[in-house]
Amino acid sequence: MFSQELPPIVKYPSTIYGAGNQSWMISQDDQNYLYFANNEGLLEYNGTNWKLYPTPNETIMRSVKVIDNKIYTGCYMNFGYWTRQSNGKLKYTSLSDTIKNKILDDEQFWNILKYDQWILFQSLNRIYIYDTKTKNFKIISPKNGVVKSFSTKTSIYYQTTNEGLFEIEAGRGKLISDNPILKKYTIVNLYSIDDGLLIQTQLDGFYKLTGTNLTAFKTDVDTALKSSFVYSSQRLQNGSYALGTVSNGIFILSASGELNYHISQSKGLSNNTALSLFEDRDQNVWVGLDNGINCINLQTPVHSFTDDTGVLGTVYASKVHNGILYVGTNQGLFCKKYQSNGDFKFINGTKGQVWSLFVYDNTLFCGHDSGTFIIDNTAAKNIFSGSGTWKFEPVPNAKNQLLQGNYYGISVLEKINNQWQFRNKIQGFDYSSRYFEIANTLEVYVSHEYKGIFRIQCDKNLLKTKQIYAYPSPKKGKNASLVQFNNSIYYAYKEGIFKLNPKTKQFEKDKLLSSIFEKDEYTSGKLIVDDSNRIWLFSKNYIHYFSASKLSNQLKQNVIPIPASLTNSMLGFENITQISKSTYLIGTTDGYYILNIEDLSFKNYTISISEILINKQNQTLNDVSLNEEGSFKSNENNITLNYTVPEFNKYINTEYQYLLEGFQNDWSEWSTKSSVNFKNLSPGKYTFRVRAKFANTILQNTAVYTFVVLKPWYLTNLAGFIYLLFLLVLAYFINKAYRNFYQKQKEKLIEENNLLLEIKELENEQQLMKLRNEQLSQDVDNKNRELAVSTMSLNSKNELLAFIKDDLNKNTQDGNKNIKSVIRTIDNNITEEDSWKIFKEAFDNADKDFLKRIKLQHPLLTPNDLRLCAYLRLNLSSKEIAPLFNISVRSVEIKRYRLRKKMDLQHEIGLVEYILAV
Repeated sequence: MFSQELPPIVKYPSTIYGAGNQSWMISQDDQNYLYFANNEGLLEYNGTNWKLYPTPNETIMRSVKVIDNKIYTGCYMNFGYWTRQSNGKLKYTSLSDTIKNKILDDEQFWNILKYDQWILFQSLNRIYIYDTKTKNFKIISPKNGVVKSFSTKTSIYYQTTNEGLFEIEAGRGKLISDNPILKKYTIVNLYSIDDGLLIQTQLDGFYKLTGTNLTAFKTDVDTALKSSFVYSSQRLQNGSYALGTVSNGIFILSASGELNYHISQSKGLSNNTALSLFEDRDQNVWVGLDNGINCINLQTPVHSFTDDTGVLGTVYASKVHNGILYVGTNQGLFCKKYQSNGDFKFINGTKGQVWSLFVYDNTLFCGHDSGTFIIDNTAAKNIFSGSGTWKFEPVPNAKNQLLQGNYYGISVLEKINNQWQFRNKIQGFDYSSRYFEIANTLEVYVSHEYKGIFRIQCDKNLLKTKQIYAYPSPKKGKNASLVQFNNSIYYAYKEGIFKLNPKTKQFEKDKLLSSIFEKDEYTSGKLIVDDSNRIWLFSKNYIHYFSASKLSNQLKQNVIPIPASLTNSMLGFENITQISKSTYLIGTTDGYYILNIEDLSFKNYTISISEILINKQNQTLNDVSLNEEGSFKSNENNITLNYTVPEFNKYINTEYQYLLEGFQNDWSEWSTKSSVNFKNLSPGKYTFRVRAKFANTILQNTAVYTFVVLKPWYLTNLAGFIYLLFLLVLAYFINKAYRNFYQKQKEKLIEENNLLLEIKELENEQQLMKLRNEQLSQDVDNKNRELAVSTMSLNSKNELLAFIKDDLNKNTQDGNKNIKSVIRTIDNNITEEDSWKIFKEAFDNADKDFLKRIKLQHPLLTPNDLRLCAYLRLNLSSKEIAPLFNISVRSVEIKRYRLRKKMDLQHEIGLVEYILAV
């Protein structure tokens, strides 16, 4: 097993970056953004987000190079450049369209080079030289085509098939070497060296060209290179070389040709075929693979060993002892020479779970699932097999004794005759003792994950327990641990970290250490003390360590921003071992990684806002300019801001913090999220600020963007003026309307008063008329009464005269002439016609036109009938009417009956009532 610690590799599969599997060339701009010539187009990566710009003619993009502020690209029968617009997006401008008739059919542009003011686009047939000042083209057309082109600081070179190596001078090709080697083998790249050129071939390694003399340049991997088919090559900033092969991954050689790293698919690379190589400004090596993109962090303080074979397993413990690195895993104990690239070797007899490695008195102890082993070089000797062993602690004031925590209590190891051996189990305590610490008074403190903390008082010979005290607080907890640091015992679980008070023998919460779990999500309470008296803790997003201050008793905190998700540690079984002054080995589920804490310093990166999007509610997002103050409509008040720090370290995550002035009063919490969205912002002016923290250092710059959400049109100043004008007009018309209304009300009131007066007058007139009518009615009644009285008087007179006549008639038998004369006089005075005439005249005066009305309604009535009607209207009875007609009462009744007949009255209608109603 080749066990070299390799730099971390960040893998980007096509599913992550959203483009084609293959990337043929890589470049970087001044903002540290990276660009990939991908099968699908130009692929941009700003450290946070990937964006694909499809090839203009939907072909494979073969080349890309950033020159000044333009990104030049070449593809099938087309080349040109991309420029960034104000909204942050790229826009393509074709250069080849201006010479479209000169481009060969089926020509593809595989390389782009820069020399002074000229930019060269190379196909397999020709080289097109573009003058950026004159905008003119010059074309070099070797008869055998162009295999590949290369650039140094002072020259441009190209290779042609079966002809050799040429240099461009004065716009023409000049043969530099036609050595058979350079005719036979394809040149991958060439580099300027002190005494000439260093040439990398595809199948025959390196050669030096000095003048016309070509000599082989020997390396450690010549044999491997000749069988690996080198496809890409790059000289790195430190003078070393990165070589990408078709079938054997990547070789990184020193300037003198020594092998630094061989990184292949079995060592973490996504694929063994490296189509393109590029070193960015941070000295990361980017690899465009046949299937995906990888970034190798060559200069990181973290190097990892990944066991892809599964032979090593999960690392639980490690130790460097006598120049040998020991690694304890769930598979057993392995070792190799420290700082060598040799294989890990399995130590026989240790098959199974290793829990701990402990060096004491120059002896290496191994705590194992099978008991306790003493390791001597590459041999293991079992000295205890009664129970699994968790850990070891030396007994104070007894150099030849150790306590070991077992699955079932605590036992004693003792050195007798220079040999360590099991002595006894401490009786009276049988619980698992994965974590325990010894106080000076031979008190032993034990942490049991499922039962909590115990304090055990042992006898002086460590044979049995005298007293056991179970702490009610702090409580038990998942992934809890207990450790001794700075002569104090600490207990950690999800509720915080507690320190033992030696006077009260109670645990009290340590605010400084506990703040770690409060600020970051708890994952494990595992506490580890290293050989330099540092205490290590682990949380979701960080690794923390505290060291005692040299100037005070305060602990100094240090934070390493490596999240638990990247380290692949077993939660609750984290392990970190100091293997040199500043180098630590941290075990993971698939190997380990080595961290140099003195190298945890990084250059100062820059944060920038990469994209700003606005939209109306539930509508599509629209890009806006990044370079000027934003002004958005009131309904475009949803804004999304994306920001980034273009860094590409695998183990260090950038954290962001933002503030939107006008919306919030304080900075947000630190977060790895690189975008923020604000919805339904009220009209007003806002300033967005975002800053970043990398490797626990806040970056110097703060990205700022100011924008205004406009008021809706109905709330603008113009609208306010219109509203005011409208209100004034409205007030005028309202006032006018009120005036008209009150005028009308006044007129109406006057009219109503006049009407009331008129009504009053009418009422008075009606009252007066009523009085008059009543007076007239009374007069009529009086006249009727007078008429009735006069009629009755006339009737009485006639009756009297008739009585006198009858009486005289009785006495006329004697023929007295005087009596006869009196009788005649009486007859003359009781004539009916005279009486009727007098009555009729009086009746007409009392009841005007009654006789005309009744005559009109009943034309057949005779004067006698009318006379009877008149008497009936006066409501006279038949008895009273009889004398007026000088007939009997019976005759009056007959007359009344005949009158009903003539009037054709119904039986139920009374004659008198009818006549009164006429």
